[in-house]
Amino acid sequence: MGVQTERPIPSRWNKLPSLARVIIPKRLPERMRERSGACEPMLVAPLLVIALATTADLLTPNLQFNRLLGVAPALAAAMWPVAGTLVIGLLALIAGIALAAAHHDLGQTPSVFTVVAITAITLAAAYASRVRQHRERTLAAVRSVAETAQHALRPPIARHLGHVDIETIYQAAAAHARIGGDFYEARRTPHGVRVIIGDVRGKGLSAVEAASTMLNSFRAHVRDAPDLPSLADMLETSMHEHVEEALPEDALERFVTIVLVEIPADEPIARLVNCGHPPPLLLHNGEAREVEPSAPSPPINMAALLGDHYQLDTIPFGLGDRLLLYTDGISESRDLTGTFYPLAQRIRRWASAPPRQLLHHLHHDINAYVPGTRDDDVAALVAHRVTPGERRHLRHV
Repeated sequence: MGVQTERPIPSRWNKLPSLARVIIPKRLPERMRERSGACEPMLVAPLLVIALATTADLLTPNLQFNRLLGVAPALAAAMWPVAGTLVIGLLALIAGIALAAAHHDLGQTPSVFTVVAITAITLAAAYASRVRQHRERTLAAVRSVAETAQHALRPPIARHLGHVDIETIYQAAAAHARIGGDFYEARRTPHGVRVIIGDVRGKGLSAVEAASTMLNSFRAHVRDAPDLPSLADMLETSMHEHVEEALPEDALERFVTIVLVEIPADEPIARLVNCGHPPPLLLHNGEAREVEPSAPSPPINMAALLGDHYQLDTIPFGLGDRLLLYTDGISESRDLTGTFYPLAQRIRRWASAPPRQLLHHLHHDINAYVPGTRDDDVAALVAHRVTPGERRHLRHV
């Protein structure tokens, strides 16, 4: 994982001035390549500073624009490698000496001071560039490890599971994170397609650990559990053990809300167990209705306080029907006035759209509805019962 492969410079580098292409090394650090598209003007900026300062100094010698040449290596340190920063400094030094010669004050105190200043700034900039590159390599390695761990926790869900198609969206509240306290999973089993979506109370690493525990437990028991209440009981046991071992000080405050869904292949129905989670939305013939549980079931890790009765509900779920599962990062999103996002009302606009487009519209609408930075994860999953012919049609939508 520590080995990094080098790739050739993208063709867009050919758009840079010829002098920049000579100075920029043929192989750039990985982080630099990743940001090259957004930072090409920044890479050329030191050369522009030298050109502009030189031109301005020649046209207005009394204003001493040559003192701005030191800006070029300082600016190069932010984006260029050490060698490139030194070359930029050398170009600035040459320009400073040439300007001093043009003004016939070479060797005098002002010109000597300018040369010394450019040299000192160049050396400091080269050191800063070296430190920056080291930090970027360390950050890239840490991100690589984090991405691998997050991918292991939440690998991509198969989009086609027999008679059910699955579409998902996920946006973690933490910057650069792919998983938070919200989670989902879908598996094909002898009982039909089984789906889970959940939300861990709390934030941070402890929430991620709890989400990982729930996902691992679901994957371990989803095929063997005879029904959804039994599966919920197995999840309860796993979560209770995790909390007792990892978080004994707040064991009673750590709980998870989930919805379990089972969609059998040979019956036009769906079975649900809702453990304190926001109610799913059933999309049927362009209409959307909330699927409220007929009786409350305790959130996971709350059975000791509320009892371990898990209510199983059955709803019609025929061909073309879709079930939208989501977390409170969607339903409890607020606008500037503090009004909750009207999910059931908004979703009717796209109730007839293919699942992928529906989630795309939903995600875009939520981000437009919530001002500023989000402080909660957003997760949603659509389970769609399809026929093979309908699936072929949806692939082209």
